[in-house]
Amino acid sequence: MDDPNARLVATLLEARQRHCFPPDVRKAAPEFVAQVLGLLFPHFAERLECNAAAVRRDVTAVEASLQRIQGLLAPHYPRTDASLSMHFMAGLPDIYDWLQQDANAIFEADPAARSVDEVVLTYPGFYAIAIYRVAHALHQLGFPLLPRLLTEYAHQRTGVDIHPGATIGRRFVIDHGTGVVIGETTTIGDNVKLYQGVTLGALMVEKALADKKRHPTLEDDVVVYANATILGGTTVVGRGSIIAGNAWLTQSVPPQSVVTRRSEVRARHCIPRASRCT
Repeated sequence: MDDPNARLVATLLEARQRHCFPPDVRKAAPEFVAQVLGLLFPHFAERLECNAAAVRRDVTAVEASLQRIQGLLAPHYPRTDASLSMHFMAGLPDIYDWLQQDANAIFEADPAARSVDEVVLTYPGFYAIAIYRVAHALHQLGFPLLPRLLTEYAHQRTGVDIHPGATIGRRFVIDHGTGVVIGETTTIGDNVKLYQGVTLGALMVEKALADKKRHPTLEDDVVVYANATILGGTTVVGRGSIIAGNAWLTQSVPPQSVVTRRSEVRARHCIPRASRCT
């Protein structure tokens, strides 16, 4: 009797042989980021030993995990620099410093926060930012695939979707977090605050634009309230501006603007913060 599944089996076997990807890579991503965050913040550590030998052991474990993932990916990305893990480890002190600034900024911005420890332990915005900082460092080093796996893991856990290629400055605040989307070529300055549901996206979605700046720029000290949408690679939100909830913005606004209407025409005529758009 003919096998009714023969065609399906043959097709899938060919696909598996052609794309024989190590199954351990996907589960290695959350394990790796848990190690990194547990190293940087005692809040995430499974066990805590307060001595230099234990810290050194944990540092070595993080580097070994990254090297293992690089080894799993090596057959598929043979041109990857073998020294990437060393460079990543060298940059961890800076990542730690930036995350400390992020946590303090979130604490200072939220009257409901009782301590920085509470922010680190419970705030999904901080957790998503922390994973983004790790993923962005790997992305800048050219580490393949892992940065996207990390930020997608954060997306699943928090509802915050930040592409590892986005450039985000110091003291970044995401309040509440759910539904925030930050595209690959987004540029965000220092002291920027986003609320839930904010989209920093592309005005047009075309594959031909893959190597172009497709996402907006937010300069320093910008606040974007809930469910606002800002689109386009040439769209610049000037320093110190406020974008109101549900605003729809596809054109640049000057510094110290207040955008309150869902209209790109209104956004053009924004004047300094002393007045509202009309």
